[in-house]
Amino acid sequence: MARKYVSIRNLEFLLNEVHHLREVLEHPHFSHHDPETVGMMLDAARQLADVYLLPFYGDMDQHEPYLEDGQIKVHSSVRPYLDALGEGGWLGAVATLEDGGMQMPQMMATAAAFILTAANNGATSFSGLTTGAANLLATFGTPAQKAAYLPGMFSGKWQGTMALTEPQAGSSLSDIVSTATPMPDGTYLIKGHKIYISAGDYTDAENVVHMLLARIDGAPAGTKGISLFIVPKYRIGAGGEMIFNDITPAGVYHKMGQRGTPATHLIFGERDACYGDLLGEPHKGLSQMFQMMNEARIMVGLGAASLASAAYYASLQYAMERPQGRRLNDRDLSKPQTPIINHPDVRRMLYLQKALTEGALSIVMEASRYADLAKTSTGEEKEKYEMLLDLMTPIVKSFPSEMAIVSISNGLQILGGGGFCRDFPLENYYRDIRIYPIYEGTTGIQAQDLLGRKVTLHNGKALMLLAAEIQKTLDAADTYEDLRRYVQTLKQELQRLQQVTMHLVQFAMKGDIERFLSDATLYLELAGIVIAAWQWLKQAAAAQQTLITQLPAGDERDFYENKVHSMKFYFAYEVPKTHALVTRLMDTEVLTIVRTASEMAIV
Repeated sequence: MARKYVSIRNLEFLLNEVHHLREVLEHPHFSHHDPETVGMMLDAARQLADVYLLPFYGDMDQHEPYLEDGQIKVHSSVRPYLDALGEGGWLGAVATLEDGGMQMPQMMATAAAFILTAANNGATSFSGLTTGAANLLATFGTPAQKAAYLPGMFSGKWQGTMALTEPQAGSSLSDIVSTATPMPDGTYLIKGHKIYISAGDYTDAENVVHMLLARIDGAPAGTKGISLFIVPKYRIGAGGEMIFNDITPAGVYHKMGQRGTPATHLIFGERDACYGDLLGEPHKGLSQMFQMMNEARIMVGLGAASLASAAYYASLQYAMERPQGRRLNDRDLSKPQTPIINHPDVRRMLYLQKALTEGALSIVMEASRYADLAKTSTGEEKEKYEMLLDLMTPIVKSFPSEMAIVSISNGLQILGGGGFCRDFPLENYYRDIRIYPIYEGTTGIQAQDLLGRKVTLHNGKALMLLAAEIQKTLDAADTYEDLRRYVQTLKQELQRLQQVTMHLVQFAMKGDIERFLSDATLYLELAGIVIAAWQWLKQAAAAQQTLITQLPAGDERDFYENKVHSMKFYFAYEVPKTHALVTRLMDTEVLTIVRTASEMAIV
């Protein structure tokens, strides 16, 4: 029997009782999905994960991709996994029926992806990238482009990627220098280097379809001159034949973690024979690519929460099975040793893992709900949910990523010396999780996006909309006497967050952007703690309602009572950390802005 790495019961709770999937499914766009089949979907995802993913997690790490004779080889389990996903329709889960997808709500796709990623995050990088690239094609592609590429991608036979990063540019996409020269037949000659391209090439893929950013000859400097291109490894000839498209893998990076997925350095057009098709409008590439980037950012948050979940259940199992010492109030050496789960400090670490993991997952599910409502709404309602999703995205990406490091580190600590050894999966999880705050825009970039763009957008309208959403939870929780203390705490935290925001925005209004954003990362951390507190209160209110109205017994009662207890733990152990952050953010002294060129040279 496969070891536990997720809680299906918790996913059902979040979908049905906290984030109200049934309301989303009532929209005609999703009418072909039945709320009663959600459990079957989760079971199907779990079966896929148990068969095609979990058994190969450690072996994929130990046998990483390699470049040999100009070809990249990956683990043998990747192809069967992608084939199974393709056969089940999972790669086109949220795509429309017209485009060959399942037209599934994002919330359901998120729940399935959570299960798969918790089982083997390295393998799901292949499928996640293909889905993101296909969704981008579905949005901006012509009928001919969609017909040419989507079937191969949704089948799992063709890999999708996002080819953004260049050696000289890194995260500064305005400095991209890859070029696209118009050809008489309407295609573009592509030339350039791209680095850190996950799943960028491997022999088990019949084709690799790159979503590539480049500059058309004569385009304006900066981000306004970037266009988006479809650049396949093999072009489709007039007779349907596959023609090599002059894309050469120059190397595979050897990584600290996430070793199962190749991170590649690719050379496009080394022999002047690489051709791509413009996707969407010229010079609009970056704004179009943001669809895939924002989807990827949410998936990064989901992936981090998934890894944290797997680590939590591995830690929990170890703590229940590992005897050591005796209870602090009973030191009788004639008695057998007690499982370490009975030691308060171990329980503290386990509750911390649970609180951070389930809080992070609820944040991701909230964003998925906004994505569904934005898709199915019109007018002001559509604008509302789009703004909420935009505002939440940097938090969704960063809070799970940063907190999963803390969570998994505590899990490793529970295992002690064993956690540092390959005999247990915690050391693998710990190495794998470290990339998540870097993926798809570092935490610092997300912080500048939140404070520098999203908070001030439309004169702070998105913040006001989010405050209204949180107020709904406060009102619901305030009906339960046991939760009122936490309602008041969250109200106070929201007021302090507003105070900090107003304090910082004044510097932006004066044009002092460096001062405004100098501690943006701390602001993001503060906002993340508060948003997670909201999500925990939301879960506790839903659990309290069930406890009072349905009087569950046995394991079900334990589940709901544990939800309330976990909320209390989060408010007691994590929320107080906001005090130090507020103190720093409100301080008038700034210590990080460069004053002289030589100051950092002081030893």
